Amino acid sequence: MNDFVKEKTEKGFTMKLWRGERMCLIAFDVVAAEADLVGFAIECKSPNSNGNFEPVMNRITFASTDPGAATVTGARKFPSTESPFQKFRWVHFPFNPQNGKYTYRGTKMHMPSDGVLVRGTSIDLDISLDPHTFEGFLDVGFTRGFASSQAFLDKFPKDIDIDTVGKKIIPDTGKSGLSFHKLAPNTFPEMNGDIYQWMGFEARDLIFDFLDEAVKDHGVTLDVFAYDLNEPDFVARLEALGPRLRAIIDDSTEKSKTGIVTGHGVTSSDESKSAKRLRTSAGKANVKRTHFGHLQHHKVFVARRNGVPFKVLAGSTNFSFRGIYIQSNNALVFDSAKVADFYGRVFDKAFADPDGFKADDLAGTWHLVSEADQPPIRVAFSPHKSSDLSLNPVRGAVDGATSAVFYAVAFLNQIKSGPTKQAFDRVMNRPIFSYGIADKAGGLEVRKPDGSTGLVDFAFLAKNAPQPFKREWSGGKGINVHHKFVITDFNLTTAKVFTGSSNLAPSGETGNGDHLIMIEDQKLAIAYTIEALRVFDHLHFRSNMKKAGKLPGKPAKKPELITLRKPSAISGKPAWFKDYYVAGSHGERDRLLFSH
Repeated sequence: MNDFVKEKTEKGFTMKLWRGERMCLIAFDVVAAEADLVGFAIECKSPNSNGNFEPVMNRITFASTDPGAATVTGARKFPSTESPFQKFRWVHFPFNPQNGKYTYRGTKMHMPSDGVLVRGTSIDLDISLDPHTFEGFLDVGFTRGFASSQAFLDKFPKDIDIDTVGKKIIPDTGKSGLSFHKLAPNTFPEMNGDIYQWMGFEARDLIFDFLDEAVKDHGVTLDVFAYDLNEPDFVARLEALGPRLRAIIDDSTEKSKTGIVTGHGVTSSDESKSAKRLRTSAGKANVKRTHFGHLQHHKVFVARRNGVPFKVLAGSTNFSFRGIYIQSNNALVFDSAKVADFYGRVFDKAFADPDGFKADDLAGTWHLVSEADQPPIRVAFSPHKSSDLSLNPVRGAVDGATSAVFYAVAFLNQIKSGPTKQAFDRVMNRPIFSYGIADKAGGLEVRKPDGSTGLVDFAFLAKNAPQPFKREWSGGKGINVHHKFVITDFNLTTAKVFTGSSNLAPSGETGNGDHLIMIEDQKLAIAYTIEALRVFDHLHFRSNMKKAGKLPGKPAKKPELITLRKPSAISGKPAWFKDYYVAGSHGERDRLLFSH
């Protein structure tokens, strides 16, 4: 075992911890589930907690006929010691993450008679949730991406009109973000700080910490690739760099059937307004516009000292309101001269000759950019002459996976053919655990572990929140999940992660300025897998609720009140865990994959 996975078994009960980025996946298995097993209690002792365990909370509980019993409202949370989790895995997302070790206590909970809970076997395990993925080399961060969630609603007073508040958090589509006045910290007491920091989470911190360090250190220059660019505090920091900034900003446009031209390249866009401001602060020659063949799609910083690159930020997060605060996104910071050198060479070539980049050796192969004592990291820069160059390794990894595949690819529905489309279609029919999402008109398509699909419509859930949950905010217009990653065999030493700004589409690989990163490391694969589970389970639930609310041939209706299930001897219904023990089922694969 290592420092990012912990496992222990007692009396046929197994508990396993997997380290994520400021979160932890807790998985359980029971060799022979007792008839009265009603789930698992999870208690947590955080760093600096004075040795006290606190129960992780559940939003649902058992149904009760007692009129004086606590009702399930969605706003109320129940200790899992009283309302156990009826799942074999749970992602714990500390409300205010701290550095250091978290100790988790998992306990089997039994109900021998109606309303009576008895603690069974318990296991204690600890794991570090320190923020740095690889100290001194690589740090990965995710946005929270939970604008459409009960956790987001908890930040505001009860019975608030969340749609009205939402318009105060981010600008409406079509309105300038640069002139938008953000909410001040503690506008609502429940926020307990800056709502933007909460929403942007660790990815926001990585982005703004990088900028603040560059602004403060006058010996540092910064090169920036930007696609979307409308976050006012971000642009203000770029202005503060003065002539120490060089920027390449997308200027792509598109014409409608009626001849209307829109996009980053029009003079009224925030990207054009930002470019104009930065040409004033940095100098006209230091800010360039391009779209390569189609889009300048990188979201990248390269920091240099005395002209030598030493640090890089990359990933999927656009420098915009939606990119940082609404969408699920990721950012990677490489504190590595070798990685920075390659990104620096790409920037220099693109700055000098974007039209010639496609024919350059930088775009002609995968580049190994890590040192011998670091995880193997390779980067492919586009546009290339052939999309097979970058996409064939993705297809090979997915086709060769033996245990699990997770993928979140924004705009996947626009991929009609090619290596990734073929591999994703095939994996859904293979007997391994796979989970994926793709954009569809009106929502997101969740591709579930059992091979089925479901459509997640954020507007539907905003209007038809199932009991006991409160009505949610749809997050405004635009996509909510912007990740671009593929993870294969996270639980094996052969684990791989593909991430970056690339949409993994053939057209993008031959037309966009983009980067695709391949990292062969299990620790990083686990971090991305936990993020995948967090996002996918969130969407899976909403897909199921939408399906339940629109039964075929029947009028739309809200699902029945969601409650925990009592033992079969009491409820007369199948045990909550029954499907997890069906041989060869996706439920069985789910139970065993994460707990062993």
